[in-house]
Amino acid sequence: MSSVPVTTWYLEQTSPADLLPAAAPEGDVRIVRAEVPSPEFNRFLYTAVGGDIRWTDRLDWPYTRWQELLEKPGVETWVAYDRGTPAGFIELEAQDDGAVEILYFGLLPAFRGRGIGGHLLARGTARAWDLAERWPGLAPTKRVWVHTCDKDGEFAMANYQRRGFTLYDTRVELEPDVPNPGPWPRAYPGLGEHRYSGYR
Repeated sequence: MSSVPVTTWYLEQTSPADLLPAAAPEGDVRIVRAEVPSPEFNRFLYTAVGGDIRWTDRLDWPYTRWQELLEKPGVETWVAYDRGTPAGFIELEAQDDGAVEILYFGLLPAFRGRGIGGHLLARGTARAWDLAERWPGLAPTKRVWVHTCDKDGEFAMANYQRRGFTLYDTRVELEPDVPNPGPWPRAYPGLGEHRYSGYR
């Protein structure tokens, strides 16, 4: 399999005051925490959001690995709903020394470009800053960090920066050149079948 260079940017906030708000989108958009660990639901979100932007690292995870992650203290999934339909999610993980990582964040393709992403990121980052209040025994959050790369959505980097994240590291590494997996083969109208031949 051929390889391609992938640029990854690392961004952070070191104070709750760094977080910049976003305007609420129009319509009935709500952000709700998925409090019951559900590998089925999180895998749905992962494949539905990441299918067209090459999220592949979790596609072969067994059920038990999903369950282990979601039952870990300090892991939270917050979901944006548009009129009751899941539109996107943000996944948080508490780490050592008061750090919280945004593991994944994004919207399903049909919901992009409507201001939902900025709103979800702002609300999700605020929940990263007060995460310890919901998890007795965890250290208060001192830092929230995330990484994004040039395989992610084209507006991801700008969205993070608009919410007050600052760049602290950049890396370029070779990665396998895999096709976009799609949430299922031929999921997106107008895109050739060959683009999803690697779907598992």
